[in-house]
Amino acid sequence: MAKSTLPVFYSASHTDKVSFDEANSRHIVQVLRMSVGERVLVTDGKGKLLTVELTQANKKGAEAKVISVFDHPSPPVKTCIAISLVKNTSRFEWFLEKSAELGISEIVPLLCERTEKQHFRLDRMRNILVSAMLQSQQSWLTLLYEPMSFSSCIESFSYKQKYIAHCQDGSETISISAITPSNDTIILIGPEGDFTNEEISRAFEAGYIETKLGDNRLRTETAGIVAASFLKIR
Repeated sequence: MAKSTLPVFYSASHTDKVSFDEANSRHIVQVLRMSVGERVLVTDGKGKLLTVELTQANKKGAEAKVISVFDHPSPPVKTCIAISLVKNTSRFEWFLEKSAELGISEIVPLLCERTEKQHFRLDRMRNILVSAMLQSQQSWLTLLYEPMSFSSCIESFSYKQKYIAHCQDGSETISISAITPSNDTIILIGPEGDFTNEEISRAFEAGYIETKLGDNRLRTETAGIVAASFLKIR
């Protein structure tokens, strides 16, 4: 997505015109003080970036006509972080925001044996991803799955490169800095108490390679950001 000085908004669907909800309409009219004839950008989160011109500047329901469409047919790179939920919801939301800004394409909240239970508000967390996409001016919305068990994750997803980060010493552990970032990669991040021996063994059986994120013991969400940063280095 080409960076622009125009403000960017999100709309999941459109025709030859875009109708903004009340929240976005109020932002356009009252905050940005835009009027009929001015232009903004709109993305559908699936690769399309629209340049639109305001035809109605109403704070309760602004509308715009589509001037041009840029269509990126597929995400530039397919990367996935499968990460354990944490007890502190705000810390997990922070991870979501920063991973989306980095451009991670998929996030899978994991329910591991040592995962502490929390209330998972899918709609709220998807809204965080939308905001992060717009702030970083991307046209692909990070896909957030509903929480799934560790076993379901390693059985359901197929990636060319599969890694698991854990805290135990391993004779064949690869430093994440030695991994060549490439398309179609997933990395598993465990809970604060780490993956169990059984979970690690099951991941190995499923073709996952153990990796080390550094010498320091990291919080779950910090480990996720470290992994996301390395996956997105180009």
